[in-house]
Parts: sequence; structure tokens; C-alpha cells
Amino acid sequence: MTDGGGSAPFSAPDRDPDPDRIAGRLALLRRRALVARGVRSFFDARGYLEVETPYAVPTPGEEVHLKVFGTRRRHHDGTSEALFLHTSPEFAMKRIVAATGLPVFQLARVWRNEEGSHLHAPEFTMLEWYRPGASLSALMDETEALMRAVLPPVLAPPGGLGDAVPLRLAGPFERLTMQEAFARHAGVDLLPTEGDARALAVAAGCVLRDGETWEDLFFRLLMERVEPAIGRERPTFLTHWPASQAALARRDPADPRTALRFELYAAGMELANAFEELTDPVEQRARFAEDRARRAALYGAGAGADWPMDEALLAALAHLPPCAGIALGFDRLVMLAAGTTRINDILWMG
Repeated sequence: MTDGGGSAPFSAPDRDPDPDRIAGRLALLRRRALVARGVRSFFDARGYLEVETPYAVPTPGEEVHLKVFGTRRRHHDGTSEALFLHTSPEFAMKRIVAATGLPVFQLARVWRNEEGSHLHAPEFTMLEWYRPGASLSALMDETEALMRAVLPPVLAPPGGLGDAVPLRLAGPFERLTMQEAFARHAGVDLLPTEGDARALAVAAGCVLRDGETWEDLFFRLLMERVEPAIGRERPTFLTHWPASQAALARRDPADPRTALRFELYAAGMELANAFEELTDPVEQRARFAEDRARRAALYGAGAGADWPMDEALLAALAHLPPCAGIALGFDRLVMLAAGTTRINDILWMG
């Protein structure tokens, strides 16, 4: 059989050279399918609309440190344009919310180049959802409800992830501001140091490395002192990040030094990243420009300059209702459900 474009006849692909690789993981892969079914049932019951957005896009994202995969689209008239595999469906999903005012979710394939470890894959699945009218607190409530709906109330500790203690979902999750977390686990009054790497190093009692910026040291302390201490016996929401660390989030009106952002940690893994969404197109454009300048300074003049600003998103922000949105690593959620420490264990072709 040929398709309408006159391609070569279809032939069955060769068998997997290692069929036992899939067969041996079939129980874990069935668990993946069950979790996906549970996720869809959860959002259907709450009135969300499942959407699908393009994977190959002109603007893949603006996050400073993410690397992208590029390709080209060729048109019938001989012209072509650069496209990129998106690092998140966020920009497109916000346009849908702006156009419809509806709560939406998506289980999307996303791509991030130069990533690979027991917790990272260059191609993986992201669960994203956006809820008009929701606050950061309401989104935390909903995230807790989702995890309780698709996971057992007590999860046996997967070996190698966090401390060897069960993860309990039945009680309330911990909610900890970044300021509280640094005071408790790093002994640092964080916010007054923002932008001053030397002041942060002195407060933390550590040596500032050559060329280390405030942001570099912030993340070093976060990874070395804070993350190992949270999300062990129960999941932890780490909230109210320094404003410089949330390019797509609103500032907190009660403390403009912070942004309305949280990350969720459980069993030694960062599971999700969420914002009360910025809806000011002028401020968003300025933040994107700052991100592009930082990316160019770190990775070269061409980094991020070879794709256009997402003008469609910026135009849509003027119509975006107040809302909160979240990106949750679906594969890591399945890892918790399956009790495994390797992302490849729960990928069909891992």
C-alpha cells in the first residue's frame, strides 16, 4: 500500500532486537497506562478540556538554560522556515486560555537537548494544565488532589531517591516559602542578598567560586542544602521564589521581592513547576528580552537569537484572564507510582 504522496510500499519494521527489554518492563508500562487514564479521568471530572498543540514551533520557549532541537519546514513553493521542538506547550496553551477562558490540560511530548540521566530524558511527557481564576494556593490544593487520585496513599521508598522512608500522601503536603526553606536548611536570610553573590556566600558560610553569580550560588545552595531536606516523608511545595527566578510569573503584591511560583518535591525528585501567570504583555516582553540577553551572554550571541519572539503569545496575554498554570513531569509521577528510580524503566522505548 502507498500513501497519496506516492511513498514507497509499507513494510513491517524489524522486531525489536531486544524484545525482553519491553517484556520485562510490561508491568511498569501497564502502570504508566493506568496513571494516564487516571489523569484524564481527574481532569474530565473537573470540567477541563483536553487540548493538543503543535510540537514543532517557531519559538520553542525562552528559558535561559534549556537547549533545543531544531528542524526546518519546507513549503511547496520552495521556501522554508526554521522550527524547533518545543520545551513546553505553555505558550500555545496560554493562547487557548486567552481565546476561550476555559480550563485546559495536555499530556504533551516535549524535548530538551543535552539532557540525560536516571531522572532526565531528552524526549519525555509533560502534564500541563491552566485554570482561570485559580490562585497559587488553589493550584496547590488541586495538585494534591490529583496525586491522591492517581497514586496510593503511601508509597514505598524507591531505592536511591531521597531517604529510605515511605512517602505519605494522605495528610496535607508541606508548604514552605523559599525564604523559610533557606532559613531552616541553609541558615540564610535569602531575600536581602538577591543580586549580591558575595553577601549570599557570607550568609551561607561558603566560599564563592570564581565567576559564580548570585543565581549560580542560589541554585548551588538549593541543590546542596535545601532539596535533600524536603519532600521526604510527605511532598513539599517550595513557594514564593525570588522574583528574578520566575520569568513567567506574577510578582507577589504582598512582597514584590518574590514571585508567585512553586515547585513540588517528592521522594528526592522535583515533580512540578507552577506560576500564577503574568498577564502584562509589556512586562513579559521585557522579561523575555532579559532572558535572551542572559542566554547570549552565557552561551553565545546566536543562542536564542535565531528564533522570533512569540508575538502571538504576547498579543494574547492582554486577553488572558487571571489564572494559574503548572507543568508536572508525567514520567516522574509514573516513577513514583511504579517505585522505580530510572526514567527509562517507564518509557516504552527507554
